[in-house]
Amino acid sequence: MKILVVIVFLLTYISIIFLNRKINPLKLLFSGVAVLVFSHAIDIKSAFLSVNLNVLGVFLGTMILSSLFIHSNVPAHLASKLVARSGNVGIAILLICLLAAFISSFTENVATILIVAPIAFEMAKKLKTNPIPFLIGIAVSSNLQGSATLIGDSPSIILAMSHKMNFMDFFWMKGRPGITFAVEIGAVASFAVLYFIFRKFKQGIQNIEEVKVKTWIPTVFMALMILTLAISSFIVNKPYHSIAFICLTFGAIGLLWHRIFAKEEFSFIKDIDWQTFFFLIGVFILMGALSHVGVITDAANFISGLTGGNVFLTFTLIVWASVLLSAFIDNIPYVAAMIPVVTILANDMGATPELFLFGLLIGATLGGNITPIGASANIVSVGMLRERGYKVTFSDFIKIGLPFTLAAVGAAYVFLWLVWK
Repeated sequence: MKILVVIVFLLTYISIIFLNRKINPLKLLFSGVAVLVFSHAIDIKSAFLSVNLNVLGVFLGTMILSSLFIHSNVPAHLASKLVARSGNVGIAILLICLLAAFISSFTENVATILIVAPIAFEMAKKLKTNPIPFLIGIAVSSNLQGSATLIGDSPSIILAMSHKMNFMDFFWMKGRPGITFAVEIGAVASFAVLYFIFRKFKQGIQNIEEVKVKTWIPTVFMALMILTLAISSFIVNKPYHSIAFICLTFGAIGLLWHRIFAKEEFSFIKDIDWQTFFFLIGVFILMGALSHVGVITDAANFISGLTGGNVFLTFTLIVWASVLLSAFIDNIPYVAAMIPVVTILANDMGATPELFLFGLLIGATLGGNITPIGASANIVSVGMLRERGYKVTFSDFIKIGLPFTLAAVGAAYVFLWLVWK
């Protein structure tokens, strides 16, 4: 059964890579899911349980606010402001990436894409340039900063819940700098890479008329949602799906406000990216099947057997194996499966558990930056580009994602070893 699941997984992903121009990726993905279900590799109940409802709830709630955000003209306003302050197109892209990185520190990566992407599209439109590098830069920047705080990404939430960490533990824990510092050091290195990549976009910025904001209400809703998510992280023993509930609640409030007070047309059915929504469900089920039959656990056990009890080698293998694996598989089930493994390894070796745990989180969250299927934020970004007629190839993504990842992980890896060894 393990062999069957691995074969279906590989064939599905390969078909998505090479056939997405001819066949809708959603059809290819759910064809693989159907094979797994009908072959009893995973049952219906397990398939349902493998779907991360937190991520889907965040996606749906923030997609609603994001659409209202677009209608408010705030993205167009911000785009005109940023463009006006940019010396050239390359600097404009970097400013957008920095904005995405900041927002992603406090809300889920998918939410960040949904919030910032409209600004990027508006900017690309005004500059009359291809938005693909904008969206790839936003995706990798949001994935990087997603591991900087407890509420930034699902793997961070999983780690915090499993080890009873609060919001401040990510900044300072047991008298030492937390993972936030490792992420920011990686950010400095990776943004130097982005500057090097985007320096070729030297087109000048013409005078652009500032766009007037229609209403700031959706922006206020977004700010309140982020603040609520941050405050909720301090609540002990809160329901696991509270993050999704918060995002959906603010989405519902946004819809109610629009229905009563706003004049602009907004369609809940038409304005939501349902293709990406269901694509995420398919990816979760595919990854759930790998976890269900024990493939992910086998991979983790194989890693633990290679180092012979050497702490440095084990730490190195955890970080870089996580980078490689997360480039092709979703990091949420991987992190969930690996947390107990690396905890046992740390206890058996007498190592500081945080060394392995933070190394796991850095490797798993940043490894997803290498390919367009390595993280939910990447999938959403590529989906939004596809909706607008832009096709993103693997090479398009890897040209930016790979050097960005190597720089960020390399710097964070050295910092974690020096501080937590």
